[in-house]
Amino acid sequence: MTDRISAFDLTEEEAMVRDTVRRFTQDVIAPKAAEIDAAATFSEDTWTGLAELGLCGIPIGEAWGGAGMSSVAYVLAVEEISRACGSTGLTLAAHTSLGTYPIYAWGSDDLKERYLRQLASGEWMGAYGLTEPGAGSDSGGTKTTAERDGDEYVLNGAKCFITNAHYAQTFICTAVTDPDAGPSGISAFVVERDMPGFEVTKGEEKLGMRGSDWGGLVFQDCRIPAANVVGPEGEGFKTFLKTLDAGRISIGALGLGIGEGAYARALSHARERTAFGKPLIEQQAVAFKIADMATGLAGARHHIYHAARLKDAGLPFTREAAMAKLVASEVAMKVTFDAIQILGGYGFCTEYEVERMYRDAKLCTIGEGTSEIQRIVISRSIVKEQT
Repeated sequence: MTDRISAFDLTEEEAMVRDTVRRFTQDVIAPKAAEIDAAATFSEDTWTGLAELGLCGIPIGEAWGGAGMSSVAYVLAVEEISRACGSTGLTLAAHTSLGTYPIYAWGSDDLKERYLRQLASGEWMGAYGLTEPGAGSDSGGTKTTAERDGDEYVLNGAKCFITNAHYAQTFICTAVTDPDAGPSGISAFVVERDMPGFEVTKGEEKLGMRGSDWGGLVFQDCRIPAANVVGPEGEGFKTFLKTLDAGRISIGALGLGIGEGAYARALSHARERTAFGKPLIEQQAVAFKIADMATGLAGARHHIYHAARLKDAGLPFTREAAMAKLVASEVAMKVTFDAIQILGGYGFCTEYEVERMYRDAKLCTIGEGTSEIQRIVISRSIVKEQT
């Protein structure tokens, strides 16, 4: 079902990426997925494998060390990885969409020269510091400050829930440079992990995505070069809104992959298990669940690929990215929930993996804008279009 629907209108290069990542996922990622979840441990070997395959900079131009491929190729990679391991899919998505792409899109040539090739190649891992203890969905409420002092900025504040925190070499962080300008007074900076006054702290225990690293960031009179501003000073709010637009497509792909993984296991179980004298798949209560799962995943896939193609074409995609993320994340929650139900008692056991997928799927409805935020983005777009 998946191949028949996803194969249409893919370029030869995109299909090659899908197939290559699928093989790598089956051979390397899938065997470790349950282990890294249970131990809440990040797999550095897996990251090295992703880098060797050239997957850490898929949408980054070849001149800067990336693969120079389409957004569709990128979301296909995230989707395929996430079918087996949401944690690994999240690691790649956060590195590429949040920790690397903003430098490529809005960074100066100097920033690109200093950071982009190492990030695009996977030699370095990237992270993005936006969320704060009091500023999540309300990102305009950022409290971290950056005061100009000659050729430097001095950062003070804290971030939380930062994916890749303990393994990233660079962090794109937001901070207030003009307290009187509201969101227009927020700027973005590249911070290196070994800069004095910067510390990474331990993250909280997580419900899901336990094999993906996260932590907090603390800035105490952290001095960074003024040249490390990403885009003009005061443009950080606009920059991270655009960053999240693109990132939401990849989080949609993350949710889609998780849902596909759960669907495959539920379908296999329904075909093999019998009850009341016939396979579960022939029981209407189960068959209808399978039908709804397949339909929901197909719809999510079309939303995601459509948003990615709009981005590749240089067309507006904010609304479509929000739709893709909203639909895919909520479909992932429904599919993984129903997969547990179809497997029954087995679904409640860690050995059968769907409970892990259910836990992982939940983050997709929260990260890079909650489902509620996506509905705000979509509805505002509709209202603006009508006025």
